[in-house]
Amino acid sequence: MQYTKLGTTDLVVSRICLGCMGFGDPKKGHHRWVLVEEQARPVIKRALELGINFFDTANVYAEGTSEEILGKVLKDYTTRDQVIIATKVNPLQGGGLSRQSIMKEIDASLRRLGTDYVDLYQIHRWDYKTPIEETMEALHDLVKAGKVRYIGASSMWTWQFQKAQYTADKNGWTRFVTMQNHLNLIYREEEREMLPYCREEHIAVIPYSPLAGGRLARDSVTRRAELDAVAREKYEASEEQDRKVIERAAELAQRRGVRLSHIALAWLLRKEPVAAPIVGATKPSHLEDAVKALDVSLTPDEIAYLEELYVPHRVVGHV
Repeated sequence: MQYTKLGTTDLVVSRICLGCMGFGDPKKGHHRWVLVEEQARPVIKRALELGINFFDTANVYAEGTSEEILGKVLKDYTTRDQVIIATKVNPLQGGGLSRQSIMKEIDASLRRLGTDYVDLYQIHRWDYKTPIEETMEALHDLVKAGKVRYIGASSMWTWQFQKAQYTADKNGWTRFVTMQNHLNLIYREEEREMLPYCREEHIAVIPYSPLAGGRLARDSVTRRAELDAVAREKYEASEEQDRKVIERAAELAQRRGVRLSHIALAWLLRKEPVAAPIVGATKPSHLEDAVKALDVSLTPDEIAYLEELYVPHRVVGHV
């Protein structure tokens, strides 16, 4: 396993992060394909065996049952100081990103995770109803209280992210240290403004959907790929143009004697300032496959070949 500093923090994270949206009670939330505890346990255990120490979940994943499963399984197989736990607070829940809501949701997340702090607490999209000053002060108070070590944000417009950082700087509050955004070989809109801004500000990027809901790993058919309506909504509109990019990646994978997913992840790992793609796995083999991508080094010519046919996409992920 390879490790890196998460931006300007003192957190040392594996270069593959296990995304835990795939764990939970299938009767809760919007996803019927999630794994219950007995099914999720071998996936999390294998992640630890492979050296993955970075885990990402959210209060809304299967109505909090993802956090419950992650916390319980980690406690059975490792100690708290050996793992980096990231979770998120969703503004679409109840009181949005108001002070009252944030204080309530962090306590609920900590209870479900079975820990007294999280390493990274992220706002899950932008809240258009709550003043950003109220949100940033509340997050700062969580850091001061020791419930949260660092804070981050998820998909939003770059001007919104900058406004949040400016608000923190102006008031002497805690800044965001990470951006969790939508980025992969067939969706590169974040390269226009968000990635350059994050590079300039030394903010770590931890992209979700690195394999485009399985489209960049088409040699592996999963239950999620068959049932995930959210992923279909993201990519169906651009399916024809994306296919040409995927075909080039598959061709390069064949030449290299590796899997398509290895090429897609190797490309993403070269994008600065990407720290760790968030890989959603529903089988231990998915993680074993992802880790192998760390050994694939693409040349500048190969990267240019993969990127040549990309065309602008409709922005997907911002709310």
